[in-house]
Amino acid sequence: MNLPEYECPAYFRPYLELVSEDILTELETQLLQYPGFLRSIPIDKELYRYAQNKWSIKEIVGHNTDTERIIVSRALRIARNDQTPIPGFNEDAYVAATHFDDTSMLALIEDFTFMRKGTISFYKSLQLDELKRIGTASSKRVSVRSLFYFMVGHIRHHEKIIKEKYL
Repeated sequence: MNLPEYECPAYFRPYLELVSEDILTELETQLLQYPGFLRSIPIDKELYRYAQNKWSIKEIVGHNTDTERIIVSRALRIARNDQTPIPGFNEDAYVAATHFDDTSMLALIEDFTFMRKGTISFYKSLQLDELKRIGTASSKRVSVRSLFYFMVGHIRHHEKIIKEKYL
């Protein structure tokens, strides 16, 4: 997806390149496809780390759900015209503070599924003017719609890494 530069920071671009323009279809398709992919991962690979200080597959799955929670929260605030700058977050600190490796893959998948259903419901509630609203998150200008594209691209990015480096 190619959005105007004023709608998203440069670091979003690689994620947006992984997403088509029809974001609702993308969100709904990923709701089915991503959990299916995760269920296909052998149990003996769930805790695998391809290098020291890299996350396990379970930690990646938990990170993806946490990131979606944070991004949807940002989208809500900006859609509601909250112009308060939204701080960033340290993804490594978030993962380090969890017990994702002690959680079953099925529970992690269920958590993602519930989160994504809420994301889709929220997206459907928004009008075009709300999707185009711009706010500040992580010290960067960002539109509501770019955040939805980012969510899909972020999962695709991590899915690609899992396929290339973990499996």
